[in-house]
Amino acid sequence: MDNTQKGYCYALAAALIWTGFILISRLGGISELGAPDVIAIRYITCSAIVLPIWWFKYRFNLLDAKLIFCSLIGGLAYALCTFQGFQLVPASHAAVLLPGLMPLFIMVFALLINGERNSVEKWFGIAVITLGIFILFWPMLNNPQELSIGHFYLVAGALCWAVFSVLIKRWGISPWQATVSLAVITCVLYVPFYIAFLPKKLSMAILPDIALQAFYQGFMATIVQMIFYVRAIQLIGPSSMGAMMAIVPLLSGILALFIFNEVATLELISGLTLVSTGAWLVHKKWFKTSSSNINATLS
Repeated sequence: MDNTQKGYCYALAAALIWTGFILISRLGGISELGAPDVIAIRYITCSAIVLPIWWFKYRFNLLDAKLIFCSLIGGLAYALCTFQGFQLVPASHAAVLLPGLMPLFIMVFALLINGERNSVEKWFGIAVITLGIFILFWPMLNNPQELSIGHFYLVAGALCWAVFSVLIKRWGISPWQATVSLAVITCVLYVPFYIAFLPKKLSMAILPDIALQAFYQGFMATIVQMIFYVRAIQLIGPSSMGAMMAIVPLLSGILALFIFNEVATLELISGLTLVSTGAWLVHKKWFKTSSSNINATLS
């Protein structure tokens, strides 16, 4: 297997883990665990894994003001908004909102903060994503009682992650620094407040739910996905990685219909399809990258 094939394997694995994140998070949201419990489990587990590696092998200054600020946005604020949303909103809706709004917000903030300009083709992809989200929400706008505050939590979560993504590029924060600081700083800030003030539903009776969230949230969705994501970018480039991530809305949305017995409406299927198509169009350079890789392989 050559490096290109390995890169696409890493990219597919990262996309599948992100798909699982949406489903597992919704599963935690409808379990006996509360959103505060899932957040605590996520960051305690991840911190317990990365902290010894940071201490003994790859240490850096965790008290850097930029790392703390990014952790407040991409760790604490993102988690508080997103996991609250997963409690209140169907997973199929989250599959449209999170992967759909993230590229839109990232491109907007990249322009405003970093001065990055993108091609007309990318903005067309963003327009397709926006259309998909609008189609999903059109019936809710006509029938406001169907619109939950959880939808707004997910929008806020996507907004937080977009700001975080733009800032780590602007400030040159490495994936390792981002992973460790998100886990440790968020844990240090959140867990004492959680223990002292927030409601807790942890018990031995729901140990399987706790173990599942610890494994997936604290290990798979944070550490393993980051490794696969960065490795894929190294081997096939960010555009190809982004193109592979375009399967996440459609795949997670369809799986949610079967796993959680959610209602499949025409608006939902149209929204999922358009968001995935738009995400793919945003990374249309994948065609060029793939063609050059094929030509290089043949020659």
